[in-house]
Amino acid sequence: MSTADATPTLPPATVRTVYGACPHDCPDTCALQITVQDGVAIKVQGRSEHASTHGALCTKVSRYTERTYHPERLLHPMKRVSAKHEAPRFVRVSWDEALQDIAARLKDIAARAPEAILPYHYAGTMGLIQGGSIANRFFHTLGASILDETICASAGAEALNATYGSRVGMHLRHFAQSRLILIWGSNSIASNLHFWTYANQAKRAGARLICIDPRRTETAEKCHQHLALLPGTDGALALGLMHQLITHDWLDHAYIEAHVDDWPLLRERALQWPPERTAEVCGLTPEEVRQLAHDYAHSAPAAIRLNYGMQRVRGGGNAVRLIALLPCLIGAWKHPAGGLLLSASGWAAPFKNSQALNRPELLRGRQPRLINMSAVGDALLHSGGGSFGPRIEAVVVYNSNPVAVAPDSSRVVAGFQRSDLFTVVLEHFMTDTADCADYVLPATTQLEHLDVHTSYGHTDLLRNNPAIAPLGEAKPNTQIFRELARAMGLDDPLLQESDEALAAQAFTAEVDQAALREQGFWSIPLPDAPFAQGGFPTANGKVQCLSPQWGLPDHVPNYESARSSPELAQRYPLAMISPPARNFLNSSFVNVKSLRDIEAEPRLEMHEQDAAARGLADGSMVRIFNERGSLVCRLALNARARPGVVNGLGIWWHKLSPGGRNVNAVTHQGLTDIAAGATFYDCLVQVEAAPT
Repeated sequence: MSTADATPTLPPATVRTVYGACPHDCPDTCALQITVQDGVAIKVQGRSEHASTHGALCTKVSRYTERTYHPERLLHPMKRVSAKHEAPRFVRVSWDEALQDIAARLKDIAARAPEAILPYHYAGTMGLIQGGSIANRFFHTLGASILDETICASAGAEALNATYGSRVGMHLRHFAQSRLILIWGSNSIASNLHFWTYANQAKRAGARLICIDPRRTETAEKCHQHLALLPGTDGALALGLMHQLITHDWLDHAYIEAHVDDWPLLRERALQWPPERTAEVCGLTPEEVRQLAHDYAHSAPAAIRLNYGMQRVRGGGNAVRLIALLPCLIGAWKHPAGGLLLSASGWAAPFKNSQALNRPELLRGRQPRLINMSAVGDALLHSGGGSFGPRIEAVVVYNSNPVAVAPDSSRVVAGFQRSDLFTVVLEHFMTDTADCADYVLPATTQLEHLDVHTSYGHTDLLRNNPAIAPLGEAKPNTQIFRELARAMGLDDPLLQESDEALAAQAFTAEVDQAALREQGFWSIPLPDAPFAQGGFPTANGKVQCLSPQWGLPDHVPNYESARSSPELAQRYPLAMISPPARNFLNSSFVNVKSLRDIEAEPRLEMHEQDAAARGLADGSMVRIFNERGSLVCRLALNARARPGVVNGLGIWWHKLSPGGRNVNAVTHQGLTDIAAGATFYDCLVQVEAAPT
C-alpha cells in the first residue's frame, strides 16, 4: 500500500461568511464580513459593498479574532476570595452559584434601598441590544439608580441639540467634493479612518485641509496646515472667525435672515473678539486667525469635521455651539459638500424604537436619582444622606472599565476598593475594574452574539449576526440579565424576551427589516443637502443662537490654565491632554499583544523647549504629577507637542502601566459647562525625572 493510499480521506472544510457590525465607540460603525471555518472565526474584514466601510478596517478591528480567541479570555464565572485591599485572587464557580449569590445580595439591597444599586456601563459595545435592552429593563424593574452617561460626548451632543435641534450633520461621502475641510479636534487617521478616505479624495482633487488641534497628530501631518491652539480655546477661535466674517462682510445675509434665529445678539458678542484678542487666548498669531477666516469664507463648499476631543474641557459645550454656527453664517449648508459633521446619530432617532427596547414603564412611576458617571469616584465615596440619597452599596459594571477610564482615578479606585461595596463585572478579560469585583461574569464578544446598530458617523443601520458559538461558558449580556432576573424571582415577561424579539422591536416600521437581515445594513433615506433650505429639526426650523436653557454661547475658560488659574499654574505649569493611543480605543485592545507591541509602553509627548527647562532627555522615564496624583511613563520629545502642552497618550490599563497608574491619575472630576460631561483635557501638571 502506498503512503498516499494510507492517508485517510478528510471531509472538506466547512467555510461560511457571516455579516456583522463593528461594536466599538467609533463614528465609522463598519460593516463586517467574518469568515468562519469549521466553527472557528479565521478572518474579520470590512465589507466592500458597504459605502462608508468600502472594504477597509482599522488595525484594531482587523485583528478582532485575536481579541476573541485571546488566551486570557474570561470563559467561566469567577468569585473573589481575597480582601478588596489585597492583590486580587479569584476562584472558578458555577453559573448557578454565582447567580444565586448575586441575586440574593441585590434582592436584599433592592428591598431596602433600590437606589443603592448602580449600573455602570457605556460604549464597550454600541449595540442597541447588548448595550441596553434587557439590562435597562432589569434595573428599571428594581428601581436602581440611573447612570448619567456623560463621559464621552454629552457636552457636544447637547450643544448640537441646542443649536440644530438634534445631532445631525453632513453626509460622510460628500466631504470628497469639499474645497476646504477644517478637521477640528479630530485625529481622523486614528479615530475616523473612513472619513479620512473621503478627505484624501478631496485633497487629491485640489481641496485644502486644515487641522485644528493642540497636538500635531498623524492627521495634522497630512494636512496643508496645522493650527496648534491651546487646549480649551476652540470657542474663542470660533468667535474670532466670526469677527472676521462680520467685519469683512463675508456673510450669507439671505441664509442668516431666513434660517438663523437671534443672530444680532451673537454678532454683538463676536465683534468683541478681534484677531489680536483671539490669538492671545488661543496661542496663535493674529495672521493665522485672519487667514483661516478668509480661507473659510472663500472656499465654497467648505466643510468642518468636528470631533469630540475638543469638548472635553470646561467650556466644551459652548465651543461646539459656536463652531456649529459657523457654516450657517456663510451659507455652507446650501451645498451637499458644505456644512458640518460632529454626530449623525440624530438622523437615526426617528427610526429607533428606544422605548420598546428599554421599557421605561417598568419604573412604574418612580424617578430614581441620576449618578453622573464622570464623577463616579465621588459618588462611590459619598457616605449617603441629604440630597444624594442612599449610599451606593452595589455596582454592576458592563461594557465599561471605569477604574481605567473614569477621571481622578485615585478616588475611583478607592471607591471600588470599599470593603462594603458589592461589585459585579460582566467582562471579556480581567480588567482593572474586574480586579476590584466580587464576581466576574464571562460575556460574549461581537462574534458570538446578535445585535443591531446605529452610527454617529454615517446614516446606515446595521445588523450583527453571531458568527460562532460562545466560547467556554460566556453568555451575551442579555442572557446574563435574563438569568439574573429569574434568580431574583422577577417574573415580568419583558425580562425574558429573546434577542431576536428585541432585534425585531429595535426599529420602527419604516425600516426594511428583511433587507437589514439579509443585507446586513439599511440606509436612512435623506436628501443630499438636508439644510439647503433650512428646515433644521428645531421648533421653528431655524438654527438657534440663543438657547432658553444655555443662553448665548461664549468662550468659557478652562478650570485649569495659565490664564484662568495662574496660582495653580505656578505649581503645575504644563497643560496636559490625553488623546487615545492610535492602536487602542479607550481601554479596549490594550491587552491585545500585537497592538500593545506597536504602542510599546505609555508615553508622554513633550516639546524640547519644555524638556530642556527641566533637564529631561528623550526616552527617559518621567513622573507626571499634580495635587490629585501621579504616574510614570516614557518621555518622547517630538514635534507632536507644542510648547506648554504635554500629551499623555491613553488609555492604558493601570496594571499594564509603570507604577500601576495611567493618565487618569491626574485628571479631575470637574464637569463641562453644558450637560455635565467629563473634562479630561482640562488639566494642569508638572513633569520631573522619575525617581530611580
